Parts: sequence; C-alpha cells; structure tokens
Amino acid sequence: MNSRDPETGDWTLLTTHARVLVEIARDPEVRMRDLAAACDMTERSIQGIVADLESAGFLSHTRVGRRNRYTVHTDQPFRHHTHADYEVGPLLELFTTPPAATQEPLLPDEP
Repeated sequence: MNSRDPETGDWTLLTTHARVLVEIARDPEVRMRDLAAACDMTERSIQGIVADLESAGFLSHTRVGRRNRYTVHTDQPFRHHTHADYEVGPLLELFTTPPAATQEPLLPDEP
C-alpha cells in the first residue's frame, strides 16, 4: 500500500493523521476498510490513528447499529506550539468543500 513516486519522493505535505481526519470529515460514517483504502494504509494503522485523534479530542464517535458515526471537533487547535493559535476547522473546510467552478483568469486591460 505504498504509492511512491520516484520523481517527487516518498513524502506528502499532509501527515497521515491529517489525511485520516480529512477523510472522516468528508464522510463521518466511513468504514475503517474504506478509510484505509482512501488513505493508502492498513486498517490496523487507521485504527491507531483514529484512536490518537479521539484521545487528542479531534474526534468522538457514537455507535449506530453495528457502525460508528464520527463527529469531528473543528474547534480543536493544532497540536504543534507554533500553530496552537489556529483551529483545524479551516483546514478541514479547505479539503471538504468542493472547489469553486474554475474560471479563466481575468486579463488586464490593454492600453
């Protein structure tokens, strides 16, 4: 489950925890199996990350039948001290809101 690109290296800008949080924000009823596929990780890794996110207060869950329904707490601040003044909500909104219809850039008026 590794999608290395030899041209760009094997790192991504968002951490695995951020990717999992984004996917749960997109679909609060997502199954671990589907979450693992979307994040290109194992289910066991996903379970650990979800547990981390819950213990840090970014997520909570309720049982609905045999499934979990997650609630993302968007008012939580980032964990790193240099970003602790910012809440995670705007970042999640960036990745969960469909992009606006693409528009061609406006050309400046020609003299």
